[in-house]
Amino acid sequence: MAEPCGMNGNSQEPRRIHLTGQPVAVVREKVRMDSLPGFFERAFGAVMAAVQTQGASPAGPPFALYRGMPTETVDVEAGFPVAGHFTGTDDVVAAALPETDAFEAIHTGPYDTLTATYDAIRQRMEADGAVPADVMWEYYLSDPREQPDPATWQTRVVWPVA
Repeated sequence: MAEPCGMNGNSQEPRRIHLTGQPVAVVREKVRMDSLPGFFERAFGAVMAAVQTQGASPAGPPFALYRGMPTETVDVEAGFPVAGHFTGTDDVVAAALPETDAFEAIHTGPYDTLTATYDAIRQRMEADGAVPADVMWEYYLSDPREQPDPATWQTRVVWPVA
């Protein structure tokens, strides 16, 4: 029997994975937590326009990478994995998600309940003797405009090992 981990019943148990590097195009800013939705809308739009202008294409769902644990503000990158050649523009940076060992879980539910999934991943890391890195990222698998019910939203949370 699996040990309870404090996540809601719809979210996946955290598991250890190995990720290969992934080219991405992002907008990076320090943002107030209450300004994240507007930042995401602006960043995802800017990245999509820049990528398409250069003939590259998104290679996965939109994501956000967080540097450090959020407080009132957070150092965040938002964009898309990319396929094809992409060079940075004035607003959009060509970067990469690293090859790394990490723990991941699929969170089902509104974004304001993601803390439970992060707590579950941290607990699983500690149980496995792993140390969490100071960066983590989230892939937004659901589009709130197409799925207006937050209870159905899915977010893939990836937290690398230090």
